[in-house]
Amino acid sequence: MTGEEGTPALLHLSREEINALPLICYEGTVRVVDAPALLENAIEVLRMEEILGFDTETRPCFRKGASNPASILQLAGSRAVYLFQLQRVGGVGALAGLLEDPRIVKAGVSVARDVKELQALSPFEPARFVDLAVLSTRAGIKNNGLRGLAACLMGGRISKSAKTSDWSRERLSESQVLYAATDAWVSREIYLRLIEIRTRSRT
Repeated sequence: MTGEEGTPALLHLSREEINALPLICYEGTVRVVDAPALLENAIEVLRMEEILGFDTETRPCFRKGASNPASILQLAGSRAVYLFQLQRVGGVGALAGLLEDPRIVKAGVSVARDVKELQALSPFEPARFVDLAVLSTRAGIKNNGLRGLAACLMGGRISKSAKTSDWSRERLSESQVLYAATDAWVSREIYLRLIEIRTRSRT
């Protein structure tokens, strides 16, 4: 999918077109942080990053008007994706420094909603959060959800099969780990591609 001068074509893909694309998933290193003792090393590594893919997962609630707290925080760096099981590491408190760091881009879709859910667990002042839907709209892309953006910019389809699973479980399943890691990784990759498009449009 390329347009003039080698830039990615900015187009709209239908559901049928997206479903016809090959499935893509994260194939790198995943670190599941499920104990307070693992926090320090994970945070130290992530502090060295300039761009992080960002996402959260919450156990679904099927009662009208009810909601559950965020269960998983995903942060994807250049070398690994970290999945923080918030109930098992003591909440968001220890991670506030990362989320408040203005040097580090945190890129994702619907970031305002996810940040609000994290702030409900522990207050922090978010900094340098970037909503991919805003960037993609400015670039002329009509598909603004994560799945649509992955299709338009990465030429692949990401699975959403584990979205409504129980994210509060003590031990995540392999499918949950892959799903959560992929969403964060894709968020980072999409951000990099959108920045490349913006840079090319200015030259």
